[in-house]
Amino acid sequence: MIDLYTWTTPNGRKISIMLEEVELPYKTIPINIREGEQHEPEFLKISPNNKIPAIVDRDTGISMMESGAILLYLAKKTGQFMPQSGPTNWAVLEWLMMQMATVGPMLGQTHHFHYFNPGKSQYAEERYLNENARIYGVLDKRLEQADFLAGEYSIADIATWPWIARYERQRVHWPNFPNLKRWYLQIAERPAVQRGYDIPKKAEDIPIPD
Repeated sequence: MIDLYTWTTPNGRKISIMLEEVELPYKTIPINIREGEQHEPEFLKISPNNKIPAIVDRDTGISMMESGAILLYLAKKTGQFMPQSGPTNWAVLEWLMMQMATVGPMLGQTHHFHYFNPGKSQYAEERYLNENARIYGVLDKRLEQADFLAGEYSIADIATWPWIARYERQRVHWPNFPNLKRWYLQIAERPAVQRGYDIPKKAEDIPIPD
């Protein structure tokens, strides 16, 4: 049994989608980050960086924070969505690191300056919207060459997709990114993705671009 501490954010949805995909039994513990529950002492014992998601694996006693590390842990535990060796293993790591180092942090800044704090800094809004478009271009070019980021559906896609699902906050011109749109819609149709998207509660429908 996995205890999942989470909220309705891209990083939180990565793990609930993964747990639904691998069909591990889990218990959801909502951490309302709008009310500051991520700073509670009991949660900080599991996630010292006061960020969701976090897990406790009751089978092994292992607790983990950081969504990328949790995805790697669950992939190794179940033997799913990441080959343990060979070129695809390295491709999964490559694109997972792309998400952790670039997609999440940069799109998160787009949300911060453009969606939540519009008008506070024209420089920041322009900088991150331009970076947003550059990242979409990188992903689109990769997906012109392959169906999925690492060639096959993997934790790299599971990590990246919830951030692209926030495209309405990112002023995306979808005709510029047809391969990324195809990938996004294909993953949105997966039943496990649809279930995991609504954990710990249904906040909104999965957005579907025209």
